[in-house]
Formats: sequence, C-alpha cells, structure tokens
Amino acid sequence: MVLNYIWIGFFVVAFIVALGQLIFTGNTDIFTELIQATFDSSKTAFEISLGLTGVLALWLGIMKIGEQSGLINTLSRWLSPLFCKLFPDIPKGHPVMGSIFMNMSANMLGLDNAATPMGLKAMKELQELNPKKDTASNPMIMFLVINTSGLILIPISIMVYRAQLGAAQPTDIFIPILLSTFISTIVGVLTVSISQRINLINKPILILVAVLSLFFGGLMWLFAVVSREEMGVYSTLIANLILFGVMILFIMTGVRKKINVYDAFVEGAKEGFTTAVRIIPYLVAFLVGIAVFRVSGAMGFLVDGIGYIIGSLGIDTGFVGALPTAFMKSLSGSGANGLMIDAMNQHGPDSFIGRVSCVVRGASDTTFYILAVYFGSVGITKTRNAVTCGLIADFSGIIAAIFMSYIFFY
Repeated sequence: MVLNYIWIGFFVVAFIVALGQLIFTGNTDIFTELIQATFDSSKTAFEISLGLTGVLALWLGIMKIGEQSGLINTLSRWLSPLFCKLFPDIPKGHPVMGSIFMNMSANMLGLDNAATPMGLKAMKELQELNPKKDTASNPMIMFLVINTSGLILIPISIMVYRAQLGAAQPTDIFIPILLSTFISTIVGVLTVSISQRINLINKPILILVAVLSLFFGGLMWLFAVVSREEMGVYSTLIANLILFGVMILFIMTGVRKKINVYDAFVEGAKEGFTTAVRIIPYLVAFLVGIAVFRVSGAMGFLVDGIGYIIGSLGIDTGFVGALPTAFMKSLSGSGANGLMIDAMNQHGPDSFIGRVSCVVRGASDTTFYILAVYFGSVGITKTRNAVTCGLIADFSGIIAAIFMSYIFFY
C-alpha cells in the first residue's frame, strides 16, 4: 500500500510541477521531455532485467549445486545461533540461512552482481515459509532492510569513479563511507527489531557486534598504513579471490558428494531466466515514476527548498549540492551514480560537494529498487512497514554521511 501511494505521488507531483513550468515559464517542451523520459526509463528497466538474466542464471546455478551438495544446509546450521536471534520466525537450521549469509557477504564486499541473485534466492525461500503469500513476512522485512542499509566494506566502484575523474586520493572516502554504512545498518536493524519486538540483548548478537567492531577497526588501521594504490589493488584482488573461491568451493563440494554438478547448475540457471522476466513489470513501474519526478523538476525544487530552510536556520549549506545524489540514491542506483559523477564534474572530485556526494552514495543502498525487485520476484504486494524501516535506515545513512564528511573533509 505504501509503495502504491509513493508511485502515485511521483506522477501527481511531476504533473503539477510540469504544469507550473508550462504556465509560469512558458516551457512548452516539458511534457515532451516527460513522455520521452517514460520511454527511456521503460527501455532502461528492460535492459537492466536483460542484463541480470546471465548473472542470475550463473549464481542461481551455483547456489543449486550448493543446495544439492548439502553445503547450504551445513552453512545454515553454523549460522543458526546468530540468525535465529535476528530472524526468530525462521526454523532453526533452515537452508534460507545460508542464502541470506551469502547475500550479505557479497554485499559487504561490494559484489552487486553476485548479491542480487543470492538475495532473490533467499526471498524465494522466505516466501516458501510465508503463510500470507501477498504480504511481507517479518523475516522478509528484516532481510530487505539489512540490504537497503547497504553495509559495504570496500566501495570499489566509487573509488574507481573518483580515480577516473582525477581525484588526488580516490580512496579518501573509504573510512567515511565505512562508518556511515555501519551506522545505517545498525539503525535499520534496531528499527525493525523494535517494530517486531526482537530482543537483541543476547550473547550471539553481542559477540557479533564485538567482532564487527574489531573488524572495522582493523580495516581502518590497514587503510591508514597502506598507500591508496595498494589499497585499490588489494581490495579488488581480495574481492575477486573470494568470489571465485566461492564458485570453486561449491563445485568441488558437489564433486565430493558425487552429484551431477552440471545438471544441478543447469537446473538452477533455469530459475534465473524466469526470475529476470518476472521482475520486469516492477522495474518498469518504479523507474518510470522516478524518471518523471526527476525530469519534471520536482527533485530540483525539493533540494532548493531544503537548502533554503537549512540556510534560514543558520546551518552551513555546503553539503546541499550533494542532496540530489542522496535523494536519488533511495530511488535508483544508476541515477545516483550519474548525479554523483555530475557533482564531481561540476565542482571537482576533491571538492567538498564532490566528496559528500561520494560518501552519501556509499552510505546505504537503493531502497525502492531493492524493494521493487525483491518483493516483485515473489509477488509481494503488501509491504507492511518495510518501506518505512528502509527509509529510516536510509535517512540515518544520509545524516551520518554528511556528518562524517564534515569531520573528514571540511
């Protein structure tokens, strides 16, 4: 229901703003631009789905090998003490625990192409446990909010964009992004836990928090002593080694268990094609809504209005130029990347706005895109409080990103 109102709101606000431009500024091309935006975004939605087909087929095939070899079940048993606290409605030792872990691991390493298929696999398994097939279950909401909070350890793509645009230190946004996304994830988990009355004060959760704190501290220390060139090389190498290592582990486990790994892979890969086709309508709906909202000028008016209010309160407005990236990030990853690159082109990659745009982009993930794709893949139409919890995590990430940017760069 919330997604329904948001989607309608995109079109209503876009029409009002566009009509105002036509009446008050005489911009006769605005509605032509809006219609063109709907065509372009529809094409983009199809291309995204088409591009996902091969990746989905690959990773769902690999996951099927892991499922038939028993590796996913083994992983699930290991993770049960922790995940049963975060997902109390999932039966202990259920295979979905392994899929959730694989998805989270890929996200933390910045491996988006691997994370999405694993996430869709997890959603399918969660749907099998869901008593109301059209309504999001508690575990689905927790899983999606963790995804939308965008916990990432190595923001490789953002550092590559900065390097391409000539930043003196492309990796200088590493620590601010790390801290911002960590805060976003913590807030997201706490928000869902409060709404679902999940008690997080227990031994497994406290141990996890301690381990994560040590891990984040170790990464920050490593970043402080390693040169930016070495950091870029090592981060890419480690991510790719882990990714390929997972593929080899699954295949060799299948061989050891004497299953037909080729047939298992093909069986899983078939699911990838059907999943990619299934999400096309949901992607078209949201990307078209986002496009008309942006092209109409509504996004620009929103940013300018916030800047005026902040300036009136006597607060520094140096970060306002990065707000388009912050707002677009919740709606579209590619759109946010475009706005981030535009901010660096316009103001310079080492400018305050350029750096804030990068940190904001990495602070959390594309909330509405993830909700549309993941819920759409299993036919969920009633999202309950998933959007609200996701946006709270998203907003906390934006605030943390701005705050960290002032600490590190202002």
